[in-house]
Parts: sequence; structure tokens; C-alpha cells
Amino acid sequence: MAATDWKIELIFVPVSDVDRARDFYVDQVGFHLDYDQRVSDELRFVQLTPDGSACSIAFGTGLGVDMPVGGQRGIQVVIPDAEAARDHLRANGVDASEVDEQAWGRFVTFSDPDGNRWTLQQMPQRG
Repeated sequence: MAATDWKIELIFVPVSDVDRARDFYVDQVGFHLDYDQRVSDELRFVQLTPDGSACSIAFGTGLGVDMPVGGQRGIQVVIPDAEAARDHLRANGVDASEVDEQAWGRFVTFSDPDGNRWTLQQMPQRG
């Protein structure tokens, strides 16, 4: 592997209630539950991955993540169809925004129960 062949594979999302967050991302958003391990009373690790993604999210207790609950604002996910993504989220009880049409893509935003904000981007057609 080259020194510049870096891959982002895990992003921490700060949450206040691990079970509520796990259920939201699995049951409402549709992420796959990879791990939910309670190592001890002080340490629990949950990892979830969206279908088709090489990058997962993680949260839990005792992980030493120094970020305020609800403070994740910078996750952007590329999707094939903004309307379909919005319809999926809304059908599962997620308060997703209207589709925002821009020259650089079509966007839908939503937040998890703690206020962590997600941006979904349908890339513009090329050529």
C-alpha cells in the first residue's frame, strides 16, 4: 500500500442513548448493524454501515470520543436518487428535508434523535 493510499473507514457519532441511536440508524435509516459489543459496564462499541459504503459509523460508551452529543455536522453521503432517499426516510418516520436543487447536486438533510446532522447528495449528471 502506498503512503498516500488512505481510506476513511470509521466516523464516530456522539449520542446520548446508545440503544435509541442504534435503533434509529438500523430501523429507520436502514444501516446494517455490524457490531454491538459490551466489553464491560463502562465500555460498549456499536458499529453500523450503510449499504454500499466502505465507511461505517460508530458510537457507544467509554470510547473516549471528545465531541459533544449531537455535535457531528460534517457527514455527507453520496446517494443515487434524492427523492428515493427522502421517501425512504420519511416512510420510516425520519424528518427529512425537501430536496434542495443546486448546480452541484441535489441534497436532502436529516438529523438523528440527538441532533447529529447528515447531508445526502445526489451528484449532478456528468457530460
